[in-house]
Amino acid sequence: MCGIVGLVSTSPVNQSIYDSLLLLQHRGQDSTGISTYDEHSTFHTVKHRGHVRESFRTRDMRTLLGNVGLGHVRYATSGSASNEDEVQPFYVNAPYGITLVHNGNITNTRELTKELFHVDRRHLNSSSDTEILLNVLANALQNSLVGKEPTEDDLFQAVSTVHQRVNGTYAAIALIAGYGLLAFRDPFGIRPLVLGRRFDDNGDPEWVVASESLVLASGGYELVRDVAPGEAIFISDSGKLFTRQCAEHPRLVPDAFEYVYLARPDSTLDGISVYQARLRMGETLAAKVRATLDLGDIDVVMPIPDSGRPTAMELARSLDLPYREGFYKNRYVGRTFIMPGQKVRKKSVRQKLNALPEEFRGKSVLLVDDSIVRGTTSKQIVQMARDAGARKVIFASAAPAIRYANVYGINMPTRGELVAANRTEDEVAQVIGADRLVYQEVDAMVEAITTGSHVTNLELSCFTGHYTTGDVTEEYLSWIEATRES
Repeated sequence: MCGIVGLVSTSPVNQSIYDSLLLLQHRGQDSTGISTYDEHSTFHTVKHRGHVRESFRTRDMRTLLGNVGLGHVRYATSGSASNEDEVQPFYVNAPYGITLVHNGNITNTRELTKELFHVDRRHLNSSSDTEILLNVLANALQNSLVGKEPTEDDLFQAVSTVHQRVNGTYAAIALIAGYGLLAFRDPFGIRPLVLGRRFDDNGDPEWVVASESLVLASGGYELVRDVAPGEAIFISDSGKLFTRQCAEHPRLVPDAFEYVYLARPDSTLDGISVYQARLRMGETLAAKVRATLDLGDIDVVMPIPDSGRPTAMELARSLDLPYREGFYKNRYVGRTFIMPGQKVRKKSVRQKLNALPEEFRGKSVLLVDDSIVRGTTSKQIVQMARDAGARKVIFASAAPAIRYANVYGINMPTRGELVAANRTEDEVAQVIGADRLVYQEVDAMVEAITTGSHVTNLELSCFTGHYTTGDVTEEYLSWIEATRES
């Protein structure tokens, strides 16, 4: 999971990109980068490891010249989080000069790496799948060119070639020096991408493409629509918009985990309000709790802030149980699920949350979280509740049991790290130290997310083991695990 944004404006975009990346910081904390180009078609790029606010100085912003630009916050799922050379955006000088940012994960990197070297004669300088995607695009554009300058037909043909060669997930934004911004989404639309527009004082259009709609609302843009799966969008320097479907068999299958945890609740993705989806997950989870537990044995419902809050509120309302905030959150500590490294993740939980003893003392508490991944955070939270005086701790997950590796851009790459893999519900409860554990059912989660929308299918591989793209084999999963372990 990463956050990406691209802007075509009638005025300098450096500050707007910076502000957008602050809003997308929850999508990645490893590194960040901004690239713009000016009226001379010269790229200006600043990249750093760490958070947005600590990475860019006034002197950096002054160098980011131009009315067209893009930005990225990274959460490493491919390559190395500590390698400075893998901080996005990536750049190639031909054709024309292209810089690119990418959210997702490519699953045929081994094959593409060999093809790019032996067939396309292109050198890769990192293990990042984003550099692979950029070089596939650049090579495809080079081969599609007819005249001296690229046309929209050339650009869309290049994206069609990308769809034919690249497997996995990708929402990408590229700048083509002197021409404009190109954005495209994989044929399944697994990773989100939205298009927004506003008008300047002269009535000229300004455009934004971003991972989440909250970026649009903050910048005063209207949400035009989501970029369709397989679709490419080209916005010229002058603000003219061109769109085309570039995939042969596109099918919308957004990732369920975006609605469970990844996206901010004030975003709307593929026509679905993240906040409303989480409220509905509270309703369906309440039905499971009612059928599973003795409600008379629950004194209070408490969320694990922040992403568990809407679900917990609606669950408590549906079950007519008291709702309390028992954990205080330190908002200056990052999201533990996307912390790089298990040691950092373990250390950060108690720094991030503090229990209020008066809300726990002598009570049977139902804790509601968005999901349970490795179980490390859940175990510490349960212990914090007990240390604060809870008589009984019951744990409920808004998401079903995560039993399978996710290879589409979420950091769940090995089954051995997943607490629910090869364990029953009672066994997971024992591992995390809870008296009881209730998981959401897969069908109930799907219903909660998709109700009232045009979305009919969700990417559910980490819950079901069925991989949407159809190319994920047992050999590939074993290779991913071996690579991570080494």
